[in-house]
Amino acid sequence: MAVPKKKTSPSRRGMRRSHHALTSSAHHECANCGELKRPHHVCSHCGYYDGREVVAADRLKPAVRL
Repeated sequence: MAVPKKKTSPSRRGMRRSHHALTSSAHHECANCGELKRPHHVCSHCGYYDGREVVAADRLKPAVRL
């Protein structure tokens, strides 16, 4: 079984983990109502996508505020 010969230093460990950070999710303004929404998703506030109503507004769950 392979075993490391030397202890990995905190600096080297940190450099290896530098790419593990979480990225923030993208949000765009809805063209219909102005609320923030995920790109390429139906607006959870008004139910519009690409300029037309896809889901009736009364059937939507309440929007989550960021």
